[in-house]
Amino acid sequence: MARVSAAAPEQFAQVADIMERWKRTKGYPPNSWLTMVRRPGVFRAYRDLHTAVMMDEGEVPRALKFMVAHAVSQACGDPYTAAHNAENAAHIAGVPIAKVEALPRFDESPLFTPAERAALDLARAAGACPPAVTDAHFAELAKHYDENAIIEIVSVIALIGWLNRWNATLATPLEERAAAFARRHLAPSGWTPGAHAEGETG
Repeated sequence: MARVSAAAPEQFAQVADIMERWKRTKGYPPNSWLTMVRRPGVFRAYRDLHTAVMMDEGEVPRALKFMVAHAVSQACGDPYTAAHNAENAAHIAGVPIAKVEALPRFDESPLFTPAERAALDLARAAGACPPAVTDAHFAELAKHYDENAIIEIVSVIALIGWLNRWNATLATPLEERAAAFARRHLAPSGWTPGAHAEGETG
């Protein structure tokens, strides 16, 4: 169970429009939202940033953004956000399941392009604590992306860092649908829910 209980009905009423839109997009609101809505202004600011970073059109494909979000979450030890972004990569961005399953081995899998590997390698390094990013990561990125696209990739990493800290700190319980996806497609490569399993207190 989460370390903080869900928001009150009157708080949810202030963000009902966002909840309904995401239900149409994903099918259900993530449990992380249920606590974040306790501060409706914070929740709206987060959603605006999420839309700008992850959903608005840019130079970086949405599929790669969700894969970067998964990679940085996995690297920093946040299985909740890692599971969600793997599921989003498949169900929202259309990444083939075989490619989602190969994400832990992106640096050796033929399913990934050199440009994707450069972005995912940066995400993995950025997810370490302290971050392990070096100038070499940016030299490799520069072979494939201009600086506007690089800022898009870094924006994904920074945004997901917010969620990584939120969910790891609160031990947000993983929803059954996301958990089922992760058990089927991520667990064979070592993913476990950790403190985010339903019934765990962290």
